Amino acid sequence: MTDEKHRPIRSFVVRGGRLTVAQQHALDELWPHYGIETHETVLDFDDYFERPADVIVEIGFGNGQSTWRMAELEPDKNFIGVEVHEPGVGQLLMALDEHRIENVRVANEDAVVFLKQRIAPETLAGVRIYFADPWPKKRHHKRRIIQPDFVALLASCMRQGAILHLATDWQPYADHMLEVMADSSDFRNLSATGDYCDRPDWRPHTKYEKRGENLGHEVRDMLFERV
Repeated sequence: MTDEKHRPIRSFVVRGGRLTVAQQHALDELWPHYGIETHETVLDFDDYFERPADVIVEIGFGNGQSTWRMAELEPDKNFIGVEVHEPGVGQLLMALDEHRIENVRVANEDAVVFLKQRIAPETLAGVRIYFADPWPKKRHHKRRIIQPDFVALLASCMRQGAILHLATDWQPYADHMLEVMADSSDFRNLSATGDYCDRPDWRPHTKYEKRGENLGHEVRDMLFERV
């Protein structure tokens, strides 16, 4: 039996959302091409993408709307999307196939495990985390993905000059992110005012973001350089 006191805190809840027929078909038919199987060996990026290029990891891509659009806008880069929820993975696979995008590969597992086991030190050109669960209740704040230990893990995977891009529409979580990042000596905030940046051209304006704006939530983008 797992010791409850030593069970790792997850930044996500594994939801039991049902796969649509189309999503299941995508997982069955498209995963062999786009998917990265769970393993404990370090990835050879050039082998997986069949070309050398900068690699960007997006963590928690949801339904993949930002992922495929970023890859389409930046064909010179390779992208790895990491997501625990199968319906979102299936949705992204369908989009990649529909838009004939070849510079994306997909991992369906916990980002912490993936980074520790599959990413060689100081190899990533960037990490992007958009609209992660803000866990608004105080007793759940420890579940927020942006925590000192996780930021240290990201830093170990990113090469000097790599960019960590965070975005949220929940102001208390933005404050939390800034506080955590300010305590990290591995990153430098690229904001001229020490807080937020304008939305970079590479981050698509998604339906999720529009929904938040309609509710009066202001989206905050934060950019940090690995030093």
